[in-house]
Amino acid sequence: MGLYPETEPYDHGMLDVGDGNHVYWETCGNPRGKPAVVLHGGPGSGCGPYFRRLFDPERYRIVLLDQRGCGRSTPHASEYGTDMSVNTTERLIGDLELLRRELGVERWLVWGVSWGSVLGLRYAQTCPGVVSELVLTCVATGSDAEVALLTRGLGRIFPEAFAEFLAGLPEDDREGNLAVAYNRLLESPDPGVRERAARAWTDWETAMAPAPPRSVERYEDARFRMGFARTVTHYFGNDHFMETDAVLRDAPLLVGIPGTLVQGSLDLGNLTGVVWRLHHAWADSELVIVDEVGHSIGPTTMVDALVGATDKYAGV
Repeated sequence: MGLYPETEPYDHGMLDVGDGNHVYWETCGNPRGKPAVVLHGGPGSGCGPYFRRLFDPERYRIVLLDQRGCGRSTPHASEYGTDMSVNTTERLIGDLELLRRELGVERWLVWGVSWGSVLGLRYAQTCPGVVSELVLTCVATGSDAEVALLTRGLGRIFPEAFAEFLAGLPEDDREGNLAVAYNRLLESPDPGVRERAARAWTDWETAMAPAPPRSVERYEDARFRMGFARTVTHYFGNDHFMETDAVLRDAPLLVGIPGTLVQGSLDLGNLTGVVWRLHHAWADSELVIVDEVGHSIGPTTMVDALVGATDKYAGV
């Protein structure tokens, strides 16, 4: 099956979403095709052209955006003066609704990866009438258990990398909430403190979730590294700006929305059991397990499953 051919946007722009923020968006594929919106991970990773190739450009009108504070959106989270208090899940959902109306879309398929799956699920629970289907991969729900696993629990599996991760913090902060502690460093007025914290955070990300070379290379970009680390710790340290376990609790709100969950069998996020629980709480969902794949959408078997999912919904 494989990826669809590369395609270029036929339209793009900067949407004023308020709070001094402008969100970059682009559309490609068929202007009269089925609308689909892509929600990238992170939070704070930004969108790239690879995502376009997971959709049939003859049948889909593919919308991509860089969420607040990342990619081509402004202001960027790497800039010390950027106000992070206006970067929240509720506001990102509001941005999606502004963009949907701006583009004249009535309903669209929502595609999300990792953090994008959290945002996509919460968006569908908040605005169910505008979501036709969900395709989610490297699935997460933003629960406390998931954050605890990613910031401390996996230290038992990667002890050397975790020791280095802890060493980046003052001793008094090593027993508490590590995302909060790192975010505190990333908000320091001292640029040296911020840079060392960003490097330590992304080194831990690389250790616990081995990524393809193109992803690792982004961490060598100081602007990306700072914006990513600052945004992730901002969300992790504030419970993703949701009530505890809100996505799983509100799974019944997804009734009537078909969805496909594409998950690698070796994704360490599976240790919380969250994907299985979500699937069984959401009657209209299909769970596709891809063997011998971790937290990545690059392997051929993963691509085939994801393209299979978007093809399935293309004519609906």
